[in-house]
Amino acid sequence: MSLLKTNFIISTINYITNFLKTIKWEILYGFSLYELLNLYFTGILKGSITTRAGSISFSFFMAFFPFLLFVLNLIPFIPIDNFDQIFLDLLESLIPKESSAFFHDIFIDINSNKRSGLLSTTLFFSIILIGSGVNSVFAGFSDSYHIEFSRNFIKQYLYAIMVGFILVVVVLLATVFSIVFDFLIARDISIISYLFLFLKYFFLMIVALIAFSSLYFFGTIQGRNLRFISPGSFMTTFLLVISTYFFGIYIDNFANYNELYGSIGALIIMMLYIWINSISLLLGFELNVVIYKLKNN
Repeated sequence: MSLLKTNFIISTINYITNFLKTIKWEILYGFSLYELLNLYFTGILKGSITTRAGSISFSFFMAFFPFLLFVLNLIPFIPIDNFDQIFLDLLESLIPKESSAFFHDIFIDINSNKRSGLLSTTLFFSIILIGSGVNSVFAGFSDSYHIEFSRNFIKQYLYAIMVGFILVVVVLLATVFSIVFDFLIARDISIISYLFLFLKYFFLMIVALIAFSSLYFFGTIQGRNLRFISPGSFMTTFLLVISTYFFGIYIDNFANYNELYGSIGALIIMMLYIWINSISLLLGFELNVVIYKLKNN
């Protein structure tokens, strides 16, 4: 590389750096955008993001079916016809379509074979496993490069169970509103139906925003010092939408997991999808931690 090109690259980098140092927003508490990005990428590079995401995705997957069992056994107490089928349809619409067929039979089996003793043993273990899944997310947060102290195990586990209940309520509310919007869409074939369809997906994004905000707000001690709806939760919701869209394109056009691995390919696709969104979850959390650090400096 010639000396001229080297000088041009160096001068360009210096120009961008100086420009970022001039950008100061109220949310940065007097610090520059450069300082925010510097701390943010330091946390990503030194915080073992992919390893933490792998741990979270595995624990989330293991907690998914106890979560499903818990919710499906609450559904009989909801006075809405076919609520269980609508709930399953909503879940299948949220996972990659290549995986939905694989999990459909599992959904139906859990739904049709009611377990005895639900209100005692089964309910208890479902809550414990849901709490373990959420607690693994909190543990992934606590392993951040910027986190210097965390809660004791018992207190964190109790928070995890509480957030697990919040997520159950959020999912049930999402199902109820999905029913309402589907009813409105089916009744109207004009352009207004497209408005209802837009509102349905917009509401699902709001549900995701609330779910992520709950994890961030209660996940660490530092999270309680930021607003419930935080920049990190907005970022993660945006990344969820983007990753879901492009992941669908990738699976449809480039990946052949089902052809290579048979029925287990659906499981691999699901795990990959969860892992990608676990990374998005951690990226949003790192943004919140950096803002907290700037605030307390």
